[in-house]
Amino acid sequence: MFLIDSHCHLDQLNSCLLEDKFEKILKRADENYVKKFLTISTSIDNFQKSKKLLKKYKSIFYSCGVHPLHCHKEIKKICQLEQLSLSKRVIGLGETGLDYYYSAETKNIQQKFFREHIRIAIKLNKPIIVHTRNAIKDTIKILKQEHAEKCGGILHSFTESEESALKLLEMGFYISFSGIITFKNSIDLRKTLKKIPLEKLLIETDSPYLSPVPHRGKKNQPAYLLDIAKKIAFIKEIHLEELAKITTNNFFKLFNLNL
Repeated sequence: MFLIDSHCHLDQLNSCLLEDKFEKILKRADENYVKKFLTISTSIDNFQKSKKLLKKYKSIFYSCGVHPLHCHKEIKKICQLEQLSLSKRVIGLGETGLDYYYSAETKNIQQKFFREHIRIAIKLNKPIIVHTRNAIKDTIKILKQEHAEKCGGILHSFTESEESALKLLEMGFYISFSGIITFKNSIDLRKTLKKIPLEKLLIETDSPYLSPVPHRGKKNQPAYLLDIAKKIAFIKEIHLEELAKITTNNFFKLFNLNL
């Protein structure tokens, strides 16, 4: 079986910079069938540090981008985004998008950065990884205005309505589910998951955040993707091995990679 963690922050799991600790993280992931990882950057500095830290691991792909909550700090560095994203191991742009929950006062700069990510993604023919919180209407509006269907992408750690999911699917976007799907109160989200076509489904941990049941209270890690996959397979009423195959194929298709 072969699973891919389509959204994690591996550098944050290795904050003490001890190589043996990180080797153990990857070993536990491998034992749980998680074979490849997309580590997501949240700022320009974060991307450069992650790339330096993880460069020897061939199983790790990168994204390059500025998280909406970091936009106001990256005004002078956003000009580097396109050049850094040219690297072959950078397979996507992001994490980008809008977050009005924590920083509604920076809406304008968030929207400006979001549009810039989409434009570069289209130019480089690389998908975007989208974060949205309390901002789904503006997120979808900007995706449509900037013709994001030309580059495609993922709405990561999806928690929005079925209606929003359908609008994203109409643009060709993939929907990714995290450990939130395992939470007891995620009843509506599980109903939405049932409506998502298998060919547009991805799975993620968002490590070190959002640990799934039964690991609540612990720092999340890629090994726990197996618990998320089991829950999703149960909800979708398919075998775990089939879900693994489908989501792996979806990942390689979206990011234009060879199996």
